[in-house]
Amino acid sequence: MASLPSSVAATTPINGGNTPNNPKLHSSDLRTHSSSLFPPTQNPKKRVSSDSISSDFREALSAIREDASTESSYYVDLLRECIEKNSTSDAEMVHAQIIKRGIIHKDVFVSTFLVNVYVKCGNLGNARKLFDNLPVRNVVAWTTLMTGYVNNSEPELAIKVFRDMLEEGSYPTNYTLGIVINACSSLQWINMCEQLHGYMIKYHIDFDTSIGNSLCSLYAKSGHLSSAVKVFENIREKNVISWTAIISAFSDNGDAAGGLGYFIQMLSEDIQPNEFTLTTVLSLCCVMLSFGIGSQVHSLSIKLGFESNSRVKNSIMYLYLKTGRIQEAERLFDGMNVNSLVTWNLMISGHAQMMEHDGCKLSAYESGNQALNLFSKLNRSGMKPDLFTFSSVLTVCGSLVALEQGEQVHAQTIKSGFLSDVVVGTALISMYNKCGSIEKASKAFVEMSIRTLISWTSMITSLAHHGRTQQALQLFEDMILAGVRPNQITFVGVLSACSHAGMVEEALGYFEMMKKQYKIKPVMDHYACIVGMFVRLGRLDEAFDFIKKMDFEPSEFIWSTLVAGCRSHGNMELGFYAAEQLLKLNPKHTETYGLLLNMYCAEKRWKDVSKVKKMMKEERIEKVKDWSWISIKDKVYSFKADDKSDHHSEDFHKFLVNLTDQAKSLGYESLKDLEVTDEEEVEESSSSSSTTYHSEKLALAFGLLNTPSSAPIRVIKNFIMCRDCHNFIKTVSVHTGREITIRDSRSLHKIVNGKCSCGDFW
Repeated sequence: MASLPSSVAATTPINGGNTPNNPKLHSSDLRTHSSSLFPPTQNPKKRVSSDSISSDFREALSAIREDASTESSYYVDLLRECIEKNSTSDAEMVHAQIIKRGIIHKDVFVSTFLVNVYVKCGNLGNARKLFDNLPVRNVVAWTTLMTGYVNNSEPELAIKVFRDMLEEGSYPTNYTLGIVINACSSLQWINMCEQLHGYMIKYHIDFDTSIGNSLCSLYAKSGHLSSAVKVFENIREKNVISWTAIISAFSDNGDAAGGLGYFIQMLSEDIQPNEFTLTTVLSLCCVMLSFGIGSQVHSLSIKLGFESNSRVKNSIMYLYLKTGRIQEAERLFDGMNVNSLVTWNLMISGHAQMMEHDGCKLSAYESGNQALNLFSKLNRSGMKPDLFTFSSVLTVCGSLVALEQGEQVHAQTIKSGFLSDVVVGTALISMYNKCGSIEKASKAFVEMSIRTLISWTSMITSLAHHGRTQQALQLFEDMILAGVRPNQITFVGVLSACSHAGMVEEALGYFEMMKKQYKIKPVMDHYACIVGMFVRLGRLDEAFDFIKKMDFEPSEFIWSTLVAGCRSHGNMELGFYAAEQLLKLNPKHTETYGLLLNMYCAEKRWKDVSKVKKMMKEERIEKVKDWSWISIKDKVYSFKADDKSDHHSEDFHKFLVNLTDQAKSLGYESLKDLEVTDEEEVEESSSSSSTTYHSEKLALAFGLLNTPSSAPIRVIKNFIMCRDCHNFIKTVSVHTGREITIRDSRSLHKIVNGKCSCGDFW
């Protein structure tokens, strides 16, 4: 962390010292400093008219050259024109004339203004060279150079200039201190900021509005919300920037309700919000999913004249998307005269996030298709997608298991030159992984020019999901050799790979490595991998013992993993206990009741079945909605269990019956335990699940009928696939020679020639 130099303790008041030659800086001196460092210069004795300067820069410069009596202040007009044209070359010509006339050593204002010109033209090299040769450096020159470094993303150099300034005995103004605070904010140097804050308090300038605003923002970005609040409360004359800063402070620190509270207080004090205030408040409404407050902010923005402001409209549109008001969002989108790429990206990413929110519901699929439609419209509009567009669309393709569309987007990233971007490359890996194409995911990883920790971790996790244990572990070793330090998520991938292969010793070894060598504290996902490994191997007692040794309460995922394992390996009593714990954590979880009902039915414990059904009625648990859907030629076909819809023909159902008979001829045997769907009623008998066509069987049969014989089949299901359907689809893959991918609510099942990537455990 930076600190103020000790060498200035005897000469500057930053550490409390005063000398006879350095009088104390008073707050009145600071408040009189204008925020504009170089106000316009007017002189009644002007020899060269402003018209000649503005009409033709070179004529004006030539006229000044010929008039030896031209006053130095006239050069300022020419220099201002250099700033307007952003022309370093013109500034250098004026600079040469200033040197020739000897003005550079006579007029501090002109020489300092010239530093400002070079800074604003982006030539920090010339600015620094001129600054170092100035015979006299006033606070404006120091501050101008600091501002240049901050705006040029070189905050360390700005702070070094500030230290040099103090050591030379020059005193900062409030504007100077604001620039230094901004530099500290960029570097997150909170210790130095606190020293500056102490300086301001000592000289009674901490109440200054601009300084308070800067301090408030810095403390907020550094995670010191309480300090930001104290600074804000101490500002005497709070302006809209002050209020926006404190509202943003709560937003940055995850307290949306607190930020909205200050917004309401701001309105009660008749402070009119600006566009940044409104966009910040709307983002808080998004976090809280508060459509009510957001709609009022929308009305307020119209009242204040921000109806056509793109920033505000984008924020409102995003709020509507987040809260499920699709039609309102689309109406705003369609009503915009010009849609910027930011707006397009907002709509696409909004639909992508709705997919994540809806999980495996049919509405999620519809949101994903809408995102892809928007992407197509964007391409037709002539506007070029950027890396954010591509990463969002690739995420959607992965969630939809839309491999063909994902491949098209991949080709477009190559053509547009965005494939080399690490964000896009990582999104490609994830997309191919979710679509079941681990080979193409590996190819995308190998072709990446730059690999980050996220890229390595994504590839390791993808290999683990596809049962490529040895490749995943080898890639982990390669990552270590490349000097990339693993994080929590990396070890989740490594432990998942070990779990998939039942490599107990290796898994426990990596678990200890994570804790001891990398000092990473295990989280729930790490424990879930170990528990899943023991369960997969049928070592249920060891899994239960491991759960009991955890430092925190097990999650729903861990208990549900134990339930599945107990059901598969026949330890029903432990399974019932785990299911009860699962219900305690989430008494509204539909799938848990479905699992519990199936377990009781398998054991013919009909009293317990009735008990669970009664609990479901008391908790108002809806029956499981068993839906599957498949996309063929960009059209989505959805199915529910035992679907008798008109668009499924009699020939289709005959094909399904024949397919079942052929599967049985190859050794498929329907399981006799009950699998609960929304159309089934639990009966006190051992009904055969073969009499029920679950939705994924229907979607699979439809795909086989309506796609080329060599085409892969990809189905999404909203519920955990039952064992009977899993066995059936494995057999069908042998019979048809098709690659079949089923994405259910828990796993990706890529089934080829009778073998599933899940290892028959999910």
